[in-house]
Amino acid sequence: MTGLNSIDDLRRALSAAEGPDRDATIGAKDRNAQLTKPPGALGRLEDLAVWYAGWRGTARPVVANPQIIVFAGNHGVAARGVSAFPAEVTEQMVLNFRHGGAAINQLAKTAGARLDVHALDLDRPTRDFTQAAAMDTAEVLAAIRAGWDAVHPETDVLVVGEMGIGNTTSAAAIALALFGGVAADWTGRGTGIDDAALHQKQNVVAEGAARHSGAGDGLAVLAALGGREIAAMAGAIARARVNSVPVVLDGFICCAAAACLAKTVPGALDHCVAGHVSAETAHAPMLAALEMTPLLSLGLRLGEASGGALALGILQSAVACHSGMATFAEAGVSDG
Repeated sequence: MTGLNSIDDLRRALSAAEGPDRDATIGAKDRNAQLTKPPGALGRLEDLAVWYAGWRGTARPVVANPQIIVFAGNHGVAARGVSAFPAEVTEQMVLNFRHGGAAINQLAKTAGARLDVHALDLDRPTRDFTQAAAMDTAEVLAAIRAGWDAVHPETDVLVVGEMGIGNTTSAAAIALALFGGVAADWTGRGTGIDDAALHQKQNVVAEGAARHSGAGDGLAVLAALGGREIAAMAGAIARARVNSVPVVLDGFICCAAAACLAKTVPGALDHCVAGHVSAETAHAPMLAALEMTPLLSLGLRLGEASGGALALGILQSAVACHSGMATFAEAGVSDG
């Protein structure tokens, strides 16, 4: 499948997507058992390598074409005083990404990853979701398709991230709608708002989730409460699933996008691993709800795919050890 003409096309593509290659997974486990190390000595790196091998369809994989994509979008709900920064910062940061001056530029370079930046209608914010659905069907489909089309054909591991003033509010409302609880469970300080702004943000999250209660599955919630950059991340993650490309998830907002897929089709995130747990208070409970264990915990709260890019290095190391190490037979070492 190469294109999306409707949201139902995406639902069907996710439902029809195949799982990891069984023979490659078995072969990778067999190879791991023969490498020159005590069993389990590389800990979770061993599991990561086997997981990656299964999705790439070979028992001895390599990471040759990592891709990082940052999507940017503006939110109508930002006008409700939920962020410490004005909406203009989104466009300013996009320029910074494109000029190579942001943290993600340095991290992508260090990882040897292709970095792509997509700004999505920054002059046309989504609607305030306390008043109406953030996006109509055509708008959310266009954003999802932008993410779907952004995944390069040669990509063998994907990291997606975002930039968008107000998007922790959107992510919190999505989390509340998908997982329940109360607004305070999912609403953090984002870019560093004070107590008064946090209280306002919690109210906005509660209002939005209440207005769109019963919206439908995860993709319907995405349209009602999401942003264009969140929808684009969901589209890219879905395209990776269909293409059997492993994904390293970034922070809270990225995981909100992923959760919309998980709440639409069971197993939609089987190709994903949580790169890190961020300092945003709701990220840890969201990972718990998604039954994911993060690779890193570094107190990050930057977004822009930074935590996922750092975790990409862990995955690269896992695959390098798995595929590059000698077996006991190759090294002439006795395995006992």
